[in-house]
Amino acid sequence: MRPNVLMVIYHDLGQHLGCYGNSSVESPNIDNFAKDGILFENYFATAPLCSPSRGSIITGKYPAKTGFMGLVNRGWELPYDKVTLPKLLKEVGYSTYLFGFQHECRKPKALGYEYVFGWNDPPHLARKITPMVLNFLKEAKEPFYASVGFFEVHRPWDIYAKADPKKVIIPLYLPDTPEVREDMVMFHSSIAEADRAFGEIISALKESKKEENTIVIFTTDYGIAFPRAKSTLYDPGIKTTFIIRWPKGNLIRGKVYKELLSNIDLLPTLIDIIEEEIPWSIQGKSFKNLILGGHYEPCREIFAQKDWHDIYDPIRCIRTERFKYIRNFVGGYGLIYHYL
Repeated sequence: MRPNVLMVIYHDLGQHLGCYGNSSVESPNIDNFAKDGILFENYFATAPLCSPSRGSIITGKYPAKTGFMGLVNRGWELPYDKVTLPKLLKEVGYSTYLFGFQHECRKPKALGYEYVFGWNDPPHLARKITPMVLNFLKEAKEPFYASVGFFEVHRPWDIYAKADPKKVIIPLYLPDTPEVREDMVMFHSSIAEADRAFGEIISALKESKKEENTIVIFTTDYGIAFPRAKSTLYDPGIKTTFIIRWPKGNLIRGKVYKELLSNIDLLPTLIDIIEEEIPWSIQGKSFKNLILGGHYEPCREIFAQKDWHDIYDPIRCIRTERFKYIRNFVGGYGLIYHYL
């Protein structure tokens, strides 16, 4: 039987988790998931903002290729005729589900989802969406593709219980001030809330007896909502969490991959795993052989872009193992050249 695919995607998380080295973050369920699965250390978004990045995940193409370069809530939309992951899986016999949040189009079913739950009732908080997923897993027919989108860990964070500001670790690119600590501790509280929901989903999957043949993907769209991260092409803006677990696939538990990957690579990888033909127009590269064995030629570079967020701000970057080149096209900021 072909594997099920369950993808849980957070907002604005970057790599801000215990399993990625931040010991002050309470994310035990995600951390344990990483120990049982495989973690990617250098997995990048194509854009440091929501809609274009998620568009790349679902199409396997860069925003410049799809023309989807701004936010849906600001008038942009992924064209309905584009090939998407749920459309491709639906064509080969998968039932396709969306639970909660997506930010690619105003009509989720146009993306290829047969069944949509919770979309019309924002905000898509983990506490609201998770019970829908738990009920689904009890009776889900296989094979299925399910995308679970939480509002977390997007701002605002004032609805969550606060932790101790003295215990948080402040990233080196931010000033360690009382105001930043207060903001960071609320962010951590949001992560803890969403982590509990993720743990409930994984437990329900185990109880459903579908865990063995389900590829579970945990990821996010871009970096954390702080200066020099979200909405920038610095690494904290485009470096993202990506963890996979698939018991039947015999992945090496707890392995950490350091190869350069982009979120356009996910679609071709999944299509490759289920042994279907990857559409010729896909720009991403399958990393099936990297994780399952076989010949794999690592990517030498990844690319990212920013065009529209609150304002027009065209920026491009290329990032290799050692260097990053960023070019700003308007605003007089010139060129930025990083040695990593």
